[in-house]
Amino acid sequence: PRRVAYVASEELAKISAKLPANRGRALLVHALTSALGILRDKPADRDIDGTRPLQDPDPTAIVPRATIRVVRPSRASARDLCTFHNSAFVDRLLDIDAGRQREGDDEFGLEDDCAPFDGMPEYVLGVAGATLDAVKVLMNDEADVAICWDGGRHHAHKSRASGFCYVNDCVLALLALRRMLVPSSVSRRKARVMYVDVDLHLADGVAAAFHVPQRSGPSNILTLSLHHTAPGFFPVPLAPSSPGADGLEIETAGDPFTLGASIRAGASAHTYARVWAGVETVARAFVPDVLVLQCGADALAGDPCRVGNWCLGGVGGMGWCVARATALAPRLLLLGGGGYHSANTARAWAYLTSVVKGDALSLDTPIPDHAAFPAYAPSFTLDVPPGAARDENDDTHIDAVLRAFERAAETVREKMKGAK
Repeated sequence: PRRVAYVASEELAKISAKLPANRGRALLVHALTSALGILRDKPADRDIDGTRPLQDPDPTAIVPRATIRVVRPSRASARDLCTFHNSAFVDRLLDIDAGRQREGDDEFGLEDDCAPFDGMPEYVLGVAGATLDAVKVLMNDEADVAICWDGGRHHAHKSRASGFCYVNDCVLALLALRRMLVPSSVSRRKARVMYVDVDLHLADGVAAAFHVPQRSGPSNILTLSLHHTAPGFFPVPLAPSSPGADGLEIETAGDPFTLGASIRAGASAHTYARVWAGVETVARAFVPDVLVLQCGADALAGDPCRVGNWCLGGVGGMGWCVARATALAPRLLLLGGGGYHSANTARAWAYLTSVVKGDALSLDTPIPDHAAFPAYAPSFTLDVPPGAARDENDDTHIDAVLRAFERAAETVREKMKGAK
Protein backbone atom coordinates (compact mmCIF):
# COMPACT_ATOMS: atom_id res chain seq x y z
CA PRO A 1 0.00 0.00 0.00
CA ARG A 2 0.98 3.64 -0.49
CA ARG A 3 2.36 5.43 2.56
CA VAL A 4 1.20 8.82 3.83
CA ALA A 5 3.12 10.84 6.42
CA TYR A 6 1.18 13.52 8.32
CA VAL A 7 3.58 16.03 9.90
CA ALA A 8 2.07 17.46 13.06
CA SER A 9 2.46 17.86 16.80
CA GLU A 10 0.69 19.68 19.59
CA GLU A 11 3.69 21.97 19.97
CA LEU A 12 3.71 22.87 16.26
CA ALA A 13 -0.05 23.50 16.28
CA LYS A 14 0.28 25.90 19.19
CA ILE A 15 3.18 27.71 17.52
CA SER A 16 1.39 27.97 14.16
CA ALA A 17 -1.77 29.19 15.88
CA LYS A 18 0.12 32.34 16.95
CA LEU A 19 0.34 33.68 13.39
CA PRO A 20 -1.76 36.89 13.53
CA ALA A 21 -3.34 36.31 10.09
CA ASN A 22 -4.54 32.82 11.03
CA ARG A 23 -4.73 32.93 14.80
CA GLY A 24 -5.94 29.62 16.20
CA ARG A 25 -6.43 28.00 12.76
CA ALA A 26 -3.78 25.29 13.14
CA LEU A 27 -5.44 24.00 16.31
CA LEU A 28 -8.75 23.64 14.43
CA VAL A 29 -7.12 21.83 11.50
CA HIS A 30 -5.34 19.15 13.50
CA ALA A 31 -8.14 18.73 16.04
CA LEU A 32 -10.71 18.08 13.30
CA THR A 33 -8.44 15.69 11.36
CA SER A 34 -7.87 13.73 14.55
CA ALA A 35 -11.52 13.81 15.65
CA LEU A 36 -12.65 12.43 12.28
CA GLY A 37 -10.39 9.40 12.76
CA ILE A 38 -8.44 10.09 9.58
CA LEU A 39 -5.10 9.57 11.31
CA ARG A 40 -6.06 6.01 12.28
CA ASP A 41 -5.72 3.15 9.80
CA LYS A 42 -9.02 1.38 9.33
CA PRO A 43 -10.32 -1.16 6.79
CA ALA A 44 -12.34 0.05 3.82
CA ASP A 45 -14.33 -1.45 0.98
CA ARG A 46 -11.76 -1.94 -1.80
CA ASP A 47 -11.31 -3.82 -5.01
CA ILE A 48 -8.30 -6.11 -5.35
CA ASP A 49 -6.14 -3.27 -6.75
CA GLY A 50 -6.76 -1.15 -3.66
CA THR A 51 -9.13 1.37 -5.26
CA ARG A 52 -12.78 1.81 -4.44
CA PRO A 53 -15.35 0.23 -6.79
CA LEU A 54 -15.54 1.99 -10.15
CA GLN A 55 -19.26 2.56 -9.78
CA ASP A 56 -18.55 4.79 -6.78
CA PRO A 57 -19.80 8.24 -7.86
CA ASP A 58 -17.13 10.02 -5.81
CA PRO A 59 -14.47 11.33 -8.25
CA THR A 60 -11.80 10.87 -5.57
CA ALA A 61 -12.25 7.09 -5.77
CA ILE A 62 -9.29 6.83 -8.15
CA VAL A 63 -6.83 7.14 -5.24
CA PRO A 64 -5.48 3.80 -3.98
CA ARG A 65 -5.72 3.18 -0.26
CA ALA A 66 -2.70 4.11 1.83
CA THR A 67 -1.40 3.63 5.33
CA ILE A 68 -0.96 6.81 7.36
CA ARG A 69 1.33 7.75 10.22
CA VAL A 70 1.99 10.91 12.17
CA VAL A 71 5.51 12.35 12.00
CA ARG A 72 6.55 14.62 14.87
CA PRO A 73 8.45 17.58 13.40
CA SER A 74 11.67 19.16 14.59
CA ARG A 75 12.64 22.81 14.37
CA ALA A 76 14.76 24.13 11.53
CA SER A 77 18.07 25.86 12.16
CA ALA A 78 19.19 29.29 11.06
CA ARG A 79 21.46 27.51 8.61
CA ASP A 80 18.44 25.75 7.08
CA LEU A 81 16.74 29.11 6.52
CA CYS A 82 19.87 30.56 4.93
CA THR A 83 19.77 28.01 2.11
CA PHE A 84 17.37 30.58 0.59
CA HIS A 85 16.94 33.59 2.86
CA ASN A 86 19.45 36.41 3.39
CA SER A 87 21.40 35.99 6.64
CA ALA A 88 20.63 39.52 7.87
CA PHE A 89 16.90 38.87 7.37
CA VAL A 90 17.17 35.53 9.21
CA ASP A 91 19.04 37.19 12.09
CA ARG A 92 16.21 39.72 12.44
CA LEU A 93 13.51 37.03 12.35
CA LEU A 94 15.24 35.02 15.07
CA ASP A 95 16.17 37.94 17.32
CA ILE A 96 15.30 37.34 20.96
CA ASP A 97 13.16 40.49 20.96
CA ALA A 98 11.62 39.66 17.60
CA GLY A 99 8.10 40.63 18.68
CA ARG A 100 8.94 44.31 19.01
CA GLN A 101 8.97 46.75 16.07
CA ARG A 102 12.30 48.48 15.52
CA GLU A 103 13.96 50.92 13.16
CA GLY A 104 14.83 49.38 9.80
CA ASP A 105 12.15 46.68 9.94
CA ASP A 106 10.50 48.13 6.85
CA GLU A 107 13.53 47.00 4.82
CA PHE A 108 12.71 43.42 5.81
CA GLY A 109 8.97 43.83 5.16
CA LEU A 110 8.28 43.52 8.90
CA GLU A 111 5.40 45.98 9.00
CA ASP A 112 1.68 46.16 8.21
CA ASP A 113 0.51 42.62 7.31
CA CYS A 114 3.86 41.17 8.42
CA ALA A 115 4.45 43.10 11.64
CA PRO A 116 6.66 41.38 14.24
CA PHE A 117 4.74 39.31 16.80
CA ASP A 118 5.49 37.47 20.02
CA GLY A 119 6.69 33.98 19.22
CA MET A 120 7.91 34.88 15.72
CA PRO A 121 11.28 33.04 16.03
CA GLU A 122 9.57 29.84 17.24
CA TYR A 123 6.97 30.15 14.47
CA VAL A 124 9.53 30.59 11.69
CA LEU A 125 11.74 27.72 12.86
CA GLY A 126 8.75 25.48 13.59
CA VAL A 127 7.03 25.90 10.23
CA ALA A 128 10.25 25.61 8.23
CA GLY A 129 11.32 22.57 10.24
CA ALA A 130 7.97 20.83 9.72
CA THR A 131 8.06 21.30 5.95
CA LEU A 132 11.69 20.15 5.76
CA ASP A 133 10.81 17.06 7.81
CA ALA A 134 8.02 16.32 5.34
CA VAL A 135 10.62 16.58 2.59
CA LYS A 136 12.97 14.23 4.44
CA VAL A 137 10.44 11.39 4.65
CA LEU A 138 10.00 11.61 0.87
CA MET A 139 13.73 11.78 0.19
CA ASN A 140 14.41 8.84 2.52
CA ASP A 141 11.68 6.78 0.83
CA GLU A 142 9.71 6.56 4.06
CA ALA A 143 6.51 7.84 2.44
CA ASP A 144 4.92 8.35 -0.97
CA VAL A 145 2.86 11.31 0.22
CA ALA A 146 3.84 13.81 2.92
CA ILE A 147 1.47 16.41 4.37
CA CYS A 148 2.39 19.59 6.23
CA TRP A 149 -0.67 21.81 6.60
CA ASP A 150 1.28 24.30 8.72
CA GLY A 151 3.53 25.06 5.74
CA GLY A 152 2.81 26.63 2.36
CA ARG A 153 3.98 30.19 3.09
CA HIS A 154 4.60 31.21 -0.51
CA HIS A 155 4.91 35.03 -0.43
CA ALA A 156 8.12 35.56 1.55
CA HIS A 157 11.11 36.69 -0.53
CA LYS A 158 14.82 36.20 -0.03
CA SER A 159 15.24 39.24 2.23
CA ARG A 160 11.67 40.31 2.96
CA ALA A 161 8.52 39.08 4.62
CA SER A 162 5.32 39.57 2.61
CA GLY A 163 1.64 38.66 2.62
CA PHE A 164 1.50 37.12 6.12
CA CYS A 165 4.55 34.99 5.21
CA TYR A 166 7.72 35.35 7.28
CA VAL A 167 9.59 32.38 5.81
CA ASN A 168 9.20 30.73 2.42
CA ASP A 169 9.11 27.07 3.39
CA CYS A 170 7.89 26.25 -0.16
CA VAL A 171 11.20 27.41 -1.62
CA LEU A 172 13.17 25.62 1.12
CA ALA A 173 11.31 22.42 0.20
CA LEU A 174 11.98 22.79 -3.53
CA LEU A 175 15.68 23.49 -2.98
CA ALA A 176 15.97 20.36 -0.83
CA LEU A 177 13.92 18.11 -3.12
CA ARG A 178 15.90 18.95 -6.24
CA ARG A 179 18.96 17.40 -4.57
CA MET A 180 17.18 14.05 -4.34
CA LEU A 181 18.65 11.40 -6.63
CA VAL A 182 16.29 9.17 -8.60
CA PRO A 183 16.98 6.21 -10.92
CA SER A 184 17.26 6.84 -14.66
CA SER A 185 17.91 4.63 -17.67
CA VAL A 186 21.65 5.30 -17.37
CA SER A 187 22.40 6.27 -13.76
CA ARG A 188 20.92 8.19 -10.86
CA ARG A 189 20.02 11.82 -11.60
CA LYS A 190 18.70 14.79 -9.68
CA ALA A 191 14.94 14.84 -9.26
CA ARG A 192 12.58 16.92 -11.36
CA VAL A 193 10.28 18.82 -9.00
CA MET A 194 7.01 20.44 -10.06
CA TYR A 195 5.33 22.99 -7.81
CA VAL A 196 1.60 23.66 -8.27
CA ASP A 197 -0.15 26.35 -6.23
CA VAL A 198 -3.96 26.61 -6.01
CA ASP A 199 -4.04 29.40 -3.43
CA LEU A 200 -6.21 32.39 -4.36
CA HIS A 201 -3.06 34.54 -4.48
CA LEU A 202 -0.10 34.30 -6.86
CA ALA A 203 2.88 32.40 -5.43
CA ASP A 204 5.11 35.38 -6.11
CA GLY A 205 7.85 34.48 -3.63
CA VAL A 206 8.24 31.03 -5.15
CA ALA A 207 8.09 32.35 -8.71
CA ALA A 208 10.72 35.02 -8.01
CA ALA A 209 13.07 32.45 -6.46
CA PHE A 210 13.22 30.31 -9.60
CA HIS A 211 12.31 32.62 -12.46
CA VAL A 212 15.05 33.03 -15.10
CA PRO A 213 14.21 35.64 -17.77
CA GLN A 214 14.76 34.36 -21.31
CA ARG A 215 15.85 30.95 -20.01
CA SER A 216 17.85 29.10 -22.66
CA GLY A 217 18.19 25.62 -21.15
CA PRO A 218 16.26 23.07 -19.09
CA SER A 219 15.41 23.26 -15.39
CA ASN A 220 14.72 20.59 -12.81
CA ILE A 221 12.21 22.85 -11.03
CA LEU A 222 8.95 24.01 -12.63
CA THR A 223 6.51 26.26 -10.77
CA LEU A 224 2.89 26.83 -11.72
CA SER A 225 0.40 29.08 -9.92
CA LEU A 226 -3.37 29.16 -10.45
CA HIS A 227 -4.51 32.42 -8.86
CA HIS A 228 -6.78 35.43 -9.06
CA THR A 229 -5.54 38.58 -10.77
CA ALA A 230 -7.24 41.97 -10.76
CA PRO A 231 -6.15 45.62 -10.51
CA GLY A 232 -5.08 46.28 -6.93
CA PHE A 233 -5.27 42.60 -5.92
CA PHE A 234 -2.24 41.32 -4.00
CA PRO A 235 0.39 40.54 -5.19
CA VAL A 236 1.43 42.22 -8.43
CA PRO A 237 2.39 39.63 -11.10
CA LEU A 238 6.08 39.40 -11.98
CA ALA A 239 5.43 40.10 -15.65
CA PRO A 240 1.84 41.27 -16.18
CA SER A 241 0.17 40.45 -19.46
CA SER A 242 -2.55 42.56 -21.00
CA PRO A 243 -6.00 41.55 -19.69
CA GLY A 244 -7.23 38.43 -21.43
CA ALA A 245 -4.20 38.26 -23.72
CA ASP A 246 -3.18 34.66 -23.17
CA GLY A 247 -4.07 33.82 -19.60
CA LEU A 248 -0.42 33.49 -18.56
CA GLU A 249 1.41 36.32 -16.83
CA ILE A 250 4.84 35.01 -15.84
CA GLU A 251 5.56 32.85 -18.88
CA THR A 252 5.42 35.95 -21.07
CA ALA A 253 8.79 37.01 -19.62
CA GLY A 254 10.41 34.11 -21.41
CA ASP A 255 10.59 31.34 -18.80
CA PRO A 256 8.37 28.33 -19.55
CA PHE A 257 9.41 26.80 -16.21
CA THR A 258 7.75 29.62 -14.24
CA LEU A 259 4.06 29.70 -15.09
CA GLY A 260 1.10 31.61 -13.75
CA ALA A 261 -2.49 31.33 -14.93
CA SER A 262 -5.01 34.04 -14.14
CA ILE A 263 -8.32 32.86 -12.65
CA ARG A 264 -11.13 35.41 -12.65
CA ALA A 265 -13.59 36.04 -9.82
CA GLY A 266 -16.26 33.51 -8.91
CA ALA A 267 -14.23 30.53 -10.16
CA SER A 268 -16.30 27.36 -9.72
CA ALA A 269 -15.50 23.65 -9.87
CA HIS A 270 -16.31 23.77 -13.60
CA THR A 271 -13.55 26.33 -14.17
CA TYR A 272 -11.01 24.40 -12.11
CA ALA A 273 -11.84 21.15 -13.91
CA ARG A 274 -11.08 22.75 -17.26
CA VAL A 275 -7.96 24.62 -16.13
CA TRP A 276 -6.62 21.52 -14.37
CA ALA A 277 -6.38 19.85 -17.78
CA GLY A 278 -3.72 22.46 -18.59
CA VAL A 279 -1.83 21.60 -15.40
CA GLU A 280 -1.74 17.97 -16.47
CA THR A 281 -0.59 18.95 -19.97
CA VAL A 282 2.42 20.73 -18.47
CA ALA A 283 3.09 17.86 -16.07
CA ARG A 284 3.16 15.34 -18.93
CA ALA A 285 5.76 17.49 -20.69
CA PHE A 286 7.95 17.95 -17.61
CA VAL A 287 7.54 14.41 -16.14
CA PRO A 288 8.15 15.29 -12.46
CA ASP A 289 9.59 12.89 -9.93
CA VAL A 290 8.03 14.90 -7.10
CA LEU A 291 4.95 17.14 -7.10
CA VAL A 292 4.63 19.83 -4.44
CA LEU A 293 1.02 21.00 -4.17
CA GLN A 294 0.26 24.15 -2.16
CA CYS A 295 -3.38 23.86 -1.10
CA GLY A 296 -4.31 27.35 0.05
CA ALA A 297 -8.03 27.33 0.85
CA ASP A 298 -8.86 31.01 0.33
CA ALA A 299 -10.43 30.38 -3.11
CA LEU A 300 -13.21 28.39 -1.42
CA ALA A 301 -16.71 29.84 -1.17
CA GLY A 302 -17.24 31.65 2.10
CA ASP A 303 -13.67 32.84 2.55
CA PRO A 304 -13.42 36.47 3.77
CA CYS A 305 -11.47 37.33 0.59
CA ARG A 306 -14.84 37.04 -1.19
CA VAL A 307 -13.34 36.28 -4.60
CA GLY A 308 -13.53 32.54 -5.26
CA ASN A 309 -16.48 30.18 -5.36
CA TRP A 310 -14.66 26.85 -5.25
CA CYS A 311 -16.02 23.84 -3.38
CA LEU A 312 -14.67 20.60 -1.95
CA GLY A 313 -16.70 17.99 -3.81
CA GLY A 314 -17.59 16.96 -7.33
CA VAL A 315 -15.62 17.02 -10.57
CA GLY A 316 -13.32 20.05 -10.46
CA GLY A 317 -13.72 20.42 -6.70
CA MET A 318 -10.69 20.76 -4.48
CA GLY A 319 -10.79 17.06 -3.58
CA TRP A 320 -10.97 16.07 -7.25
CA CYS A 321 -7.91 18.19 -8.12
CA VAL A 322 -5.89 16.69 -5.26
CA ALA A 323 -6.96 13.18 -6.26
CA ARG A 324 -5.79 13.87 -9.84
CA ALA A 325 -2.53 15.29 -8.48
CA THR A 326 -1.65 11.97 -6.84
CA ALA A 327 -1.19 10.47 -10.31
CA LEU A 328 1.16 13.16 -11.65
CA ALA A 329 4.36 12.05 -9.88
CA PRO A 330 5.64 9.13 -7.78
CA ARG A 331 6.04 11.42 -4.74
CA LEU A 332 3.65 14.12 -3.49
CA LEU A 333 4.12 16.85 -0.89
CA LEU A 334 0.97 18.68 0.27
CA LEU A 335 1.35 22.06 1.96
CA GLY A 336 -1.14 24.48 3.46
CA GLY A 337 -1.26 28.20 2.75
CA GLY A 338 -4.01 30.81 2.80
CA GLY A 339 -7.50 30.29 4.13
CA TYR A 340 -9.11 32.90 6.35
CA HIS A 341 -12.34 31.13 7.24
CA SER A 342 -10.60 28.90 9.76
CA ALA A 343 -13.38 26.33 10.14
CA ASN A 344 -13.72 25.90 6.36
CA THR A 345 -9.96 25.61 5.98
CA ALA A 346 -9.96 22.88 8.64
CA ARG A 347 -12.79 21.13 6.78
CA ALA A 348 -10.83 21.33 3.52
CA TRP A 349 -7.51 20.05 4.81
CA ALA A 350 -9.07 17.28 6.85
CA TYR A 351 -11.02 16.17 3.78
CA LEU A 352 -7.94 16.34 1.54
CA THR A 353 -6.04 14.21 4.04
CA SER A 354 -8.74 11.56 3.72
CA VAL A 355 -8.56 11.85 -0.09
CA VAL A 356 -4.82 11.16 -0.34
CA LYS A 357 -5.25 8.37 2.19
CA GLY A 358 -7.50 6.77 -0.41
CA ASP A 359 -10.45 6.72 1.94
CA ALA A 360 -12.23 9.99 1.17
CA LEU A 361 -14.89 10.87 3.69
CA SER A 362 -18.41 11.63 2.58
CA LEU A 363 -18.98 15.37 2.54
CA ASP A 364 -22.17 14.74 4.51
CA THR A 365 -20.06 13.49 7.40
CA PRO A 366 -21.17 15.15 10.65
CA ILE A 367 -18.53 17.11 12.53
CA PRO A 368 -17.63 14.97 15.56
CA ASP A 369 -18.17 16.27 19.06
CA HIS A 370 -14.82 17.71 20.14
CA ALA A 371 -13.49 20.88 21.76
CA ALA A 372 -13.85 23.02 18.60
CA PHE A 373 -17.32 21.71 17.65
CA PRO A 374 -19.12 25.12 17.95
CA ALA A 375 -16.83 26.60 15.24
CA TYR A 376 -18.60 24.50 12.58
CA ALA A 377 -22.06 26.06 12.96
CA PRO A 378 -24.54 26.20 11.38
CA SER A 379 -24.17 23.09 9.17
CA PHE A 380 -21.96 20.96 11.45
CA THR A 381 -21.00 18.87 8.43
CA LEU A 382 -17.72 18.45 6.55
CA ASP A 383 -18.82 20.02 3.26
CA VAL A 384 -17.87 23.45 1.92
CA PRO A 385 -20.41 23.87 -0.89
CA PRO A 386 -20.30 26.57 -3.60
CA GLY A 387 -22.18 29.82 -3.17
CA ALA A 388 -24.28 31.78 -5.62
CA ALA A 389 -21.50 33.97 -7.06
CA ARG A 390 -21.32 34.25 -10.85
CA ASP A 391 -18.33 32.52 -12.45
CA GLU A 392 -16.62 35.18 -14.57
CA ASN A 393 -14.31 32.66 -16.26
CA ASP A 394 -16.00 32.31 -19.64
CA ASP A 395 -14.98 29.81 -22.31
CA THR A 396 -12.95 32.43 -24.18
CA HIS A 397 -10.74 33.07 -21.16
CA ILE A 398 -10.33 29.42 -20.23
CA ASP A 399 -9.54 28.44 -23.83
CA ALA A 400 -6.83 31.12 -23.88
CA VAL A 401 -5.34 29.73 -20.66
CA LEU A 402 -5.35 26.19 -22.05
CA ARG A 403 -3.70 27.27 -25.32
CA ALA A 404 -1.01 29.07 -23.34
CA PHE A 405 -0.39 25.96 -21.24
CA GLU A 406 -0.10 23.89 -24.41
CA ARG A 407 2.48 26.31 -25.85
CA ALA A 408 4.42 26.28 -22.58
CA ALA A 409 4.29 22.46 -22.47
CA GLU A 410 5.72 22.22 -26.00
CA THR A 411 8.61 24.48 -25.01
CA VAL A 412 9.23 22.56 -21.78
CA ARG A 413 9.25 19.25 -23.65
CA GLU A 414 11.81 20.58 -26.13
CA LYS A 415 14.08 22.00 -23.43
CA MET A 416 13.96 18.81 -21.36
CA LYS A 417 15.12 16.62 -24.25
CA GLY A 418 18.48 15.21 -23.30
CA ALA A 419 18.42 16.86 -19.87
CA LYS A 420 20.32 14.97 -17.19
